[in-house]
Amino acid sequence: MKALAFILFLSFSLVSFEGGEVKITWSETDKLTWKDFKGRVLASQDYAASSSTGISFSYTIESHEGDLDLDYLVICHFYPEDSWYDRSLASPYILQHEQTHFDISELHARILRKLISEASFSKRIKIEIKAIYKEVERQRVTMQERFDLETEHSIKREDEYLWENFIANKLNEYDHWK
Repeated sequence: MKALAFILFLSFSLVSFEGGEVKITWSETDKLTWKDFKGRVLASQDYAASSSTGISFSYTIESHEGDLDLDYLVICHFYPEDSWYDRSLASPYILQHEQTHFDISELHARILRKLISEASFSKRIKIEIKAIYKEVERQRVTMQERFDLETEHSIKREDEYLWENFIANKLNEYDHWK
């Protein structure tokens, strides 16, 4: 039996420490609080807060008589040390905006799980998994940017609520892959 292990860490309610880095794992029940934002406020920014979120992805591949066995783990994380807020602008509304950023990353973690679970891989599995991840990550970043653009970083309240509902519905749609 030949065993290969590959770990690909990409870029967040449990707190974990990995290599000295604090991460908060996405949770349906535990939402972000302002205490989770530990980064330094960037004075050059025009908005009230910034959330650093992303997906950690690891997998192992074992070969059994020519058949490949894939085991993988996809986790959505929030990075407190890279996330900040301006205390003078903090509000429950702004915090919900930041939670929606976290939820968008969780949605893409679920999409990644779904795509991997449904994929048929060849012997080029490492390349194929990387391509799936890159596409999901591209979509995640695009959605994060679109969310901020369409809501003007939470200024457009009506659009904000539309986005919150859209993401909640998409999370429900991908509930099987949480």
